[in-house]
Amino acid sequence: MAKIKIQKKDIWIDMTPMSDVMTLLLCFFMLTSTFLTPEPVSVTAPNSVSELKIPEQDVLNVLVTPEGRVYCGTENKNNMQAMLDAMTDKFGLQLNPTQVKHFREDAMVGAPMDKLSAYLSLEPDKMSEAIQKLGLPLDSIKGGKSEFQEWVATAREVNPDIKIAIKCDSKTPYASIKKLMSELQDMSENRFQLITNLDVKRLND
Repeated sequence: MAKIKIQKKDIWIDMTPMSDVMTLLLCFFMLTSTFLTPEPVSVTAPNSVSELKIPEQDVLNVLVTPEGRVYCGTENKNNMQAMLDAMTDKFGLQLNPTQVKHFREDAMVGAPMDKLSAYLSLEPDKMSEAIQKLGLPLDSIKGGKSEFQEWVATAREVNPDIKIAIKCDSKTPYASIKKLMSELQDMSENRFQLITNLDVKRLND
């Protein structure tokens, strides 16, 4: 008995609708995503079970390294520019356009005012190396505010609604955190948030 030969047919699927959907999804995520600003130094925050989220806007981020170095900055570049203008006027510092451009491209403020000009004159790759050895001084200037306090006060003047969020490394000594908090409390900044990593394991226990 002769075998019946089944005729093979090519299956064709129109992929146009799928590519349209993928393009729309890609555009959606690109437009709605918030890109994180790289931090000047690597910091591993301690774990906690707190689920409170830090606001995405009007936040002055304060970074404390394991060595106790302090950096601060906000995502709003216009506010950062206004802070720079106020601080340079107060300390009598003149910056050229290239230095101002480097400041706006930097993630956080971390150079003392007496070294800010030299720091901003470096190439970007050299800046990333130099910033790790610097940090905002916490020592008072002639019995007045410290440079860290001056930056915080300037940020408050530029944006009265700004909130303070502190992110320290899990290995940062308690004495460094206590000194930083004392600096804030001395200028009546008694409300601030601590940034931690969510400990999912402890949360589920």
